[in-house]
Amino acid sequence: LSKALSQRSLTLGVYEAAKLLNVDPDNVVLCLLAAEEEEAGDAALQIHFTLLRAFCCENDINILRVSNPARLAQLLLPAAGPDPPADLHCVLVT
Repeated sequence: LSKALSQRSLTLGVYEAAKLLNVDPDNVVLCLLAAEEEEAGDAALQIHFTLLRAFCCENDINILRVSNPARLAQLLLPAAGPDPPADLHCVLVT
């Protein structure tokens, strides 16, 4: 992840990820899906995750589930401050 970050090979956000997967799925090597336990009841987010997982499986893209989006933000965006960006639920590595 640190190498992808330094090479600017990350796509952040559910909608941005869906756009990239629609246009260029062959260059995606990893899909990180991050959600806290409290978000398990968010039906819209779970639908997005289901669709992203299905698309990744069909295109042989590795999927990694992350249970702490705030920690992911600390790893990927150390200069972003204490508040993570609005949408770190999906991160694609190209």
